[in-house]
Amino acid sequence: MKIKSILFFFLATYVIACTPSTQLQKTWTDPSVTPETFQAFTKVLVVASMTDESSKRIAEDKIVAALRPGVGQQSYSYLQASDTNEAKLSAKLLKDGFDGILLMRLTNVDKSVSYNQGASYGGWYGYRYSEPGYYSEDKTYLVETNAYSLQPNKLLWSGTTASMNPTKLETTLDAIIYADKTQLLKQGLIK
Repeated sequence: MKIKSILFFFLATYVIACTPSTQLQKTWTDPSVTPETFQAFTKVLVVASMTDESSKRIAEDKIVAALRPGVGQQSYSYLQASDTNEAKLSAKLLKDGFDGILLMRLTNVDKSVSYNQGASYGGWYGYRYSEPGYYSEDKTYLVETNAYSLQPNKLLWSGTTASMNPTKLETTLDAIIYADKTQLLKQGLIK
């Protein structure tokens, strides 16, 4: 009986450890957009709204690399400091052949505290070992990605991912991009 309990414990631990730390939490798609009614974007401006320039460049480069070659253009290499007027920028994008914008931004960081119960282990001849319980703080980063059409000017798709306790920016970005790309492909917004 003890062997079955131990095996169950290890199996449960393995399943929990293999659960992805980034998951698509919610999505919304314009009801008029279906693979049959919308032709996939052919050229999109990729904008990652990040706190520092290095992270922005890493994120935009990764998103562009995940798209078909020639479809994505990083905003850091396209936009100028003078591109502040939305109407003029839209006209410039249309003139340069863009038909969409992919915008990624951090929307919130949720913090939660949980209590991890201690454990008591029995040993031979009455010897017992106890581990005290402890509190741990989890941080969940919520990242929203939006796909906008330039003609007509409207939001077509929005998705929010939740990443719990990310440790590496690049690994977390890969997971977010994979989740978003899967849904964008499913909706026919990209090929």
